[in-house]
Amino acid sequence: MKKDIATKQTDRDMLFAAAEKVFSKGLVDGIRERGHGFLEAGGEGAYVFDTDGNGYLDCSSSAGTFNLGRKNRPIAARFKKALFETDQGNFVMPSEEKTLLARRIAEFVPGNLSCVLFGVTRGESMEAACKLARGFTKRPGLITVSGGSYGESGFALSLSERKRKEQFGALIPDVRVVPFGDVQAAESAIGNQTAAFVMEPIQAENGCRAAEKAYYARLRSLCDRHGAKLIFDETGSGFGRTGARFFFEQTGVEPDILIVGEALTGGIFPMTAMIFTPELKQFFDAHPLIHLCTFGGHDLGCRVAMAALDEYDRECPWDNARDTGEILLRSLGRLAGKKGALESVAGRGLLVSLKFASGEVARAFCVRAGEHGLMAETGKVDGSCVPLRPSLLIGKEETSFITDAVKKALGGL
Repeated sequence: MKKDIATKQTDRDMLFAAAEKVFSKGLVDGIRERGHGFLEAGGEGAYVFDTDGNGYLDCSSSAGTFNLGRKNRPIAARFKKALFETDQGNFVMPSEEKTLLARRIAEFVPGNLSCVLFGVTRGESMEAACKLARGFTKRPGLITVSGGSYGESGFALSLSERKRKEQFGALIPDVRVVPFGDVQAAESAIGNQTAAFVMEPIQAENGCRAAEKAYYARLRSLCDRHGAKLIFDETGSGFGRTGARFFFEQTGVEPDILIVGEALTGGIFPMTAMIFTPELKQFFDAHPLIHLCTFGGHDLGCRVAMAALDEYDRECPWDNARDTGEILLRSLGRLAGKKGALESVAGRGLLVSLKFASGEVARAFCVRAGEHGLMAETGKVDGSCVPLRPSLLIGKEETSFITDAVKKALGGL
């Protein structure tokens, strides 16, 4: 028998009250403030559903994790089958799964990035990258750019622009922040004590900010001249999100270390990776246990990731992201300006950012968007922006729906 509306409301209130007690009241209040005061009940393709049976076109997609849609059927089927075939495996020992996936990633990623270390979260892979750069160069200095977001652990948090991070006290030393896109600042900062220059080549949580190609080329030249390593974090832009397999291809510059996020498995299993050059592998050859992760290279997860890479190769979603994204950017751009709430639209492929006058207006937009069937979140770095990251497999119908929902939501601001 179906529960009536009053019973569902009571159940929802009870669960949210429990969440306030065991997680964070501020977290629950923030979720409600952005219009997401519902309980997720799974997803399918481009959509997420709540426990009341309402569907929302998911433009959050867990910060771009669900590049291939929610509950992608071929990947989910492989996960189900793998449950009866393998388990976690021993994290310090090679396995068929780990080896085959590492080789497959090396084939999938362009250029000389052919060595792999698996992780579970974005921040953990960034930790490994910073340790590798410092260990290989025997230097302490890490330089990053303003407006970045890399995760929540030691090195990652120290490099990130995050409100109130000073409340945790002293973080990782020898970290310097320079303005994004400022060549002169980079020239002044990079020197013989620099281990690495770290950045997201396009900042998903900060208005989809990117630089001219000449900037990336200059960074590559400076790092090469001074013996520093260039680290790109493409957690938010990788696996086709910007209209290419990876955004670094569009910059014309190849990093020494590439961080990829949970889109590696299509969001079905927690797995990330640090991908690096054979030159840097020399450090792991000499120090094989310098970075350990109990669930890194989880054999079950490796099989899921292999299935996801099969789907990426089969669908080539970067082509759709490029073409559909161009249509979406153009249609949303027509809604910007003209003294309205939406100031501007920026992005690349199906990584699109809506810029509002303030964080308050952006949050109000997310509430209104939810009322019109569109799920969106404010940016983690720039709260006045709303990044839209739908499935890379959306078509004309979903693109029109997004534009329509944004238009209706703007009408209520």
